[in-house]
Amino acid sequence: MSETDNGRSVLCGANAYEQKYYFNEAEFGNLPESIKEELHVICVLFTEEVGGIITIVFEDDGSVSMDTIAADEDYLYDEVSAGLLVGQIRQKRRELFESLSLYYRVLVKHEDITEVE
Repeated sequence: MSETDNGRSVLCGANAYEQKYYFNEAEFGNLPESIKEELHVICVLFTEEVGGIITIVFEDDGSVSMDTIAADEDYLYDEVSAGLLVGQIRQKRRELFESLSLYYRVLVKHEDITEVE
């Protein structure tokens, strides 16, 4: 499933419980390998440090969001730590997320680049 019910498109995610990483190759396979690798590192390191599941998605407006959840029985998962780590990632990778947003709006949603910038 790549697009959720509310128009969000899943870019990638990692699951600490199954120790798996997912990248939506069907929709976003044309991204440069260096960006794919960077996303992979972000997701896997997040789940190794905090646990749970992280998903990076494109919102309907083109912005990039990071969603985190944990299993009900996962008492080691700390929502506060997860939120802080998401904030750190957003701050350190701001340029990456801005570039991804521009990519999504222009190449996927076909918005006029002059209106996007």
